[in-house]
Amino acid sequence: MLGYAAQGLPTDLGAANSSQLRDHLTRFADALVDLAGVYRNCAAALGVGPQAALDSFLEVLKQDATATEAALRLLLGQPGISSQMVDNVNASIHVRALLTDVFVVDEILKGAKAV
Repeated sequence: MLGYAAQGLPTDLGAANSSQLRDHLTRFADALVDLAGVYRNCAAALGVGPQAALDSFLEVLKQDATATEAALRLLLGQPGISSQMVDNVNASIHVRALLTDVFVVDEILKGAKAV
C-alpha cells in the first residue's frame, strides 16, 4: 500500500500495477474475515490465557478488523483508486490499531509457543 501511495497516481485505471494493487487489497480484506477467530483457535491450541482477557482483546481486534475491511471494500468498489485514497486508508486509525493488535497477539502466541 505504501508503494502505491507514494506514486501519486490520480487513478489505478490504466496503470501497469492496477491488477496487482486490487489483488493485494482484496487479499488483505479477505484475510480479515474471522481473523479474531483464527487467533482464538491458535491461542486455544497453545493454552494462552487468561481466557476472559484474551476474549476481550480479540473482540477489540475483531472490531478493528471489521473497520479496516470496510475501508478496503470501499476502496475496491471505486472505479479508480488514487494513490491519495490508499494513503488515507493506510493512515487510518483503524488500520494502525489493527496492525498493533496483530503485533500484540503474535508476540503473545510466540511467547506461549516458546514455553
